[in-house]
Amino acid sequence: MDLLSKIVSLTKHRGFIFPTSEIYGGLQSTYDFGPLGVELKNNIKKFWWQEIVYKHPEIFGLDSAILLHPKVWQASGHLNHFIDELVECKKCHSRFKAEDVKENKCPLCQGEMTSPRQFRAMFETYLGPIQSKENIVYLRPETAQGIFTNFKNIYQTQRAKIPFGIAQIGKAFRNEITVGNFIFRLREFEQMELEYFVKPEEADAFFLKWKEERMAWYLKMGIKKENLRFREHEKKELAHYAKATADIEYKFPWAWAEIEGIAHRADFDLKTHSQFSGEDLSYLDTETNQRYFPYVIEPSAGLERIFLALLCEHYQEFPHGRLKGLKGGTLKQQEVERVLALPWFLSPIKVAVFPLIKKEPLIKIAQDIFNEIIKYWPAVYDEKDSIGRRYRREDERGTPLAITIDFDTLKDKAVTIRNRDTMKQERIDIKEIKEYLNKIFNFEF
Repeated sequence: MDLLSKIVSLTKHRGFIFPTSEIYGGLQSTYDFGPLGVELKNNIKKFWWQEIVYKHPEIFGLDSAILLHPKVWQASGHLNHFIDELVECKKCHSRFKAEDVKENKCPLCQGEMTSPRQFRAMFETYLGPIQSKENIVYLRPETAQGIFTNFKNIYQTQRAKIPFGIAQIGKAFRNEITVGNFIFRLREFEQMELEYFVKPEEADAFFLKWKEERMAWYLKMGIKKENLRFREHEKKELAHYAKATADIEYKFPWAWAEIEGIAHRADFDLKTHSQFSGEDLSYLDTETNQRYFPYVIEPSAGLERIFLALLCEHYQEFPHGRLKGLKGGTLKQQEVERVLALPWFLSPIKVAVFPLIKKEPLIKIAQDIFNEIIKYWPAVYDEKDSIGRRYRREDERGTPLAITIDFDTLKDKAVTIRNRDTMKQERIDIKEIKEYLNKIFNFEF
């Protein structure tokens, strides 16, 4: 079984990701994020927000609507440029982007392909009860345009001065022709985007600055440097709005692929929206008394792609278990121990609490400890199966620490804390648990 298949299996088995509408057979390339998946996504978003908004007082947050005025997409160029060429295999009827097909042969069965036809990648719906051409609106294919249309609102209400940025995390929708590789390419996904507005003469320097900052962010999540790279776009592949673009790519099991793009958008967006809307979106520099359209640097990251990259990076296997002879360390000959060694600040569950065996008064003490911990940190209580099996279950879920209450606890009022990564065990007093965890999980980003 390849790495991606193992991750798909693990994420479903442990409650990270489920196929959407599975009881009805599912819906192609659409997924639901379960209890652990929601926590991991939220932790990634929190880390991004900390890094982008809280560490930069000149950057402001926004949550714009998914449905925007149709003219927004006309001005942005999406109605004219957000179109793919679709080809279909005459033999197996699989469909692909024309650019992904070589020598007019189907990548799956080598059958002959049809002639290309145009395919708009935006989802259409209708505003109001009447389904007419006049009422067509689109599910946004990106979150950026809601930022541009709010540019004036933000800089006036927040008294912002160039350079400043607007950050947003939100859903986007693209009616992709080709989907696949689990959650890598989806039709419904989340973006984490920053539009950073700068003086035209400073744009190139800020483009380099944001490239460096964004690459450093991935390293902070424990992704190895050799599994990340920049790929600069060639002139022929640049988007219609871009002066330059650099992708941050991750080395996935199938190939290098983009997880974030940093685009130098020049002044295309504000200038174009000014022309189409009639609203002046230029910026007045009060120091020089000059008006100009700010240039824009845009780091745009795909949340689900980062989620998948983290799973690929931190998934580990040990064919015969770790540290044989240590409590909970040995496995049966045919078993494989799996560990999701996520950075602790990203782990969905921080602490697991176990009674050594399912017996009073160990259960009562364990439940009391759990009820106190859950007030402050994501935690689970588990009394099912052997202690070794419970340890391994939490290792697969990425839980950093496990607290075990044993018979010695009745005498010394202490518990054993086990470290997921080192498997070392430490004995501490019950009264010191909160202080101990607070020191560990008081993360400084």
